[in-house]
Amino acid sequence: MSTALRVAIMTDETGWHTGRLKKAFRARDVDARCVDLAQCRIDTTWAPYGLAIPGFGHALPDAVFVRGIAGGTFEQVMFRLGILHALRECGVPVYNDARAIERSVDKSMTSFLLNLHGVPTPATWASESAAFAQRVLMREAAANRRVVLKPLFGSQGKGLRRLGASRRDGSLAPLPSLRATGQVAYLQRYVETERPGFDWRVLVIGGRAVAAMRRVGGKGWIHNFAQGATCEPAPLDPVLADIAVQATRALGLDYAGVDLIPSPPASSNGDGDGDGEKHPLVLEVNGVAAWRGLQSVTDLDLAAALANDLLDRKLAAHAPVPLKTGDAFG
Repeated sequence: MSTALRVAIMTDETGWHTGRLKKAFRARDVDARCVDLAQCRIDTTWAPYGLAIPGFGHALPDAVFVRGIAGGTFEQVMFRLGILHALRECGVPVYNDARAIERSVDKSMTSFLLNLHGVPTPATWASESAAFAQRVLMREAAANRRVVLKPLFGSQGKGLRRLGASRRDGSLAPLPSLRATGQVAYLQRYVETERPGFDWRVLVIGGRAVAAMRRVGGKGWIHNFAQGATCEPAPLDPVLADIAVQATRALGLDYAGVDLIPSPPASSNGDGDGDGEKHPLVLEVNGVAAWRGLQSVTDLDLAAALANDLLDRKLAAHAPVPLKTGDAFG
């Protein structure tokens, strides 16, 4: 019987990222295989765990790397996260685990935790009340500031709307319908930047910032790589690295792609102190981060760094949960 470690890469699609991960694990003599969370199941007749992971028979993987969680109905997404929770309960180290992913996927919880832990981030409001959101919009506009309306669970810069500019007659445009954002208003103060605009993406692995890039241009004021931004290498200065690590720690993530933006002068919108290069603000923390754009501007093999951290830190420090045979078989 083979004694090689077996890792499940949870993803709903295979491609560049999964290919790089499998290669990195193979270099460590680890058998890594892709598994779709939608194909996993809870089955209390499936001894000994009551949890069936395709490709692993009645056993479980030695570790799990979460590369992607497909969208779906609320029930489907909750079930897929439930599979990750169940794996942790069975003693399998999950990288990143479901609790941390839930925090990072929900932008309102990300903002709450960043603020709670003292990580610099733009002023943010989240509410189901359209009336409250309209008051925020009016108050910010009166101070000559704009806000960004974001989907609570959006990614890659999709669905963002910048609000606050007055119409030709001088009146403020009303808050858009919240139907497109699931009846939840998540508003973040818009941060004015230099032209051409840019932000940073910093990859944090195992509590250490390992690589950074600047994303320049893109679709108007949105600087995501998926929206056409150009990736440029960026130095990992101590302040930028430290804030990215703080943000990752605040959400309890093993690895994360942290998006930061230079803080503006204090006079522009109240979030900065005029020294944005030294005091960046965290916009988002991605718990299922892509790194293809970042890999194009760094010599570090990021997939290998991720695989090594999972094996050498997460798995090595993990204490297996003993299986109670009587409980497992009833």
